[in-house]
Amino acid sequence: MTQEYGKEPTLSYNKYLKVRELTQLQETLSEPESHDELLFIIIHQTYELWFKQILHEVDACVGWMDEGRLFRANHSLRSVISIERILVTQIHILESMAPIGFLEFRDKLNPASGFQSMQFRELEFSSGAKDERILNFFKDDEFAFERLEKRFNSPSLADAFWSLVERQGLAAGSHDEKVAAIVEILTHPEKYAELYNMQDLLIEHDELIVAWRYNHIQMVERMLGMKRGTGGSEGVGYLKTTLDKKFFPELWEARTHLKVAGTDGQKTDS
Repeated sequence: MTQEYGKEPTLSYNKYLKVRELTQLQETLSEPESHDELLFIIIHQTYELWFKQILHEVDACVGWMDEGRLFRANHSLRSVISIERILVTQIHILESMAPIGFLEFRDKLNPASGFQSMQFRELEFSSGAKDERILNFFKDDEFAFERLEKRFNSPSLADAFWSLVERQGLAAGSHDEKVAAIVEILTHPEKYAELYNMQDLLIEHDELIVAWRYNHIQMVERMLGMKRGTGGSEGVGYLKTTLDKKFFPELWEARTHLKVAGTDGQKTDS
């Protein structure tokens, strides 16, 4: 469709999404340019965009929980889950790089490291895994430190969930009370329908982040073996230590204490 003379140009797809600027953000460092470096940059920039959207949904979810809007909170959690499924499978695209091709530009990345992903650390903090050592790691990066410190000092998704559980009439102050509350919810799903759905989505959020970590480890070992990380870490050795991290450990532990109706002399009618 032609533009009428004298009128302002209409909004276009490229203008709205800033496609021109977006396609200029991939600046390779290798000389001569390694074929695989562009893929490496695009994948990681895509991750950062997805992290931004996940944080947007998590922040909204905390707000919905605080307002007691369980259905709306679960809707946002489903968005988080859908994105994280993409994150898990997206790792495998990096495995299409030739190991020797990765080495052509890897040394140029020093001392940058995936450990420095501010938004992934925000995701950890906002989900409930707050580590002061990680916060302090970013002290020399004013922009990142300010954002992470705010996350560190703000209620997390885990905080909002346990507060909601208590407002629904279940004790959730101590670790044991939280475990018992989840057992009660799992035992009476119809009585606590939205809470049941919520804890299921939260444990899947946990599970998918672990799956992402695992796939990342496998990809790194496939590409680099046991080489040290560009940021000076042990590489695969360090990454393996992160697999036990859980945002909601009580949700996992509750499954251990769940019993079939009649095995403890109690009814489990909903």
